[in-house]
Amino acid sequence: MTRGTVYIEDIEVGMMRSLRKEITDQDIQQFAEVSTDRNPVHLDDDYANATMFKGRIAHGMLTAGLISAVIGEQLPGHGTVYLGQNLKFLAPVRPRDVVTVEVTATAIDLPRRRVTLETRAIVGDTVVVKGEALVLAPSRKSD
Repeated sequence: MTRGTVYIEDIEVGMMRSLRKEITDQDIQQFAEVSTDRNPVHLDDDYANATMFKGRIAHGMLTAGLISAVIGEQLPGHGTVYLGQNLKFLAPVRPRDVVTVEVTATAIDLPRRRVTLETRAIVGDTVVVKGEALVLAPSRKSD
């Protein structure tokens, strides 16, 4: 994983950055505490086993937070401002799943410093979250 900043002047369509992370029980517990989302489908095995998911799942926004990590740390990286994000949750993420997040530049508006990014999270061969982000990218030029 490369951390830091890719300035708007250096971003190219097709540029991609990614990360891999195993989702742990501790991640889910901590996210529940920070977000105050204590839905039992995330925290209670007995409850979750009786749902359509047949077991506990991670919060969708926990997985989405990994997308934010790639944008804020790698592409464009430090100094990036999120302007918008749309997300589609396609499949659950379970404790011990390894999630790969990929962020790819699809459009660049150099004068306005805006970059459109395709975002997706994958577990194995399954896309679990997909979407598109719009960000204000850092520039070498001062404002």
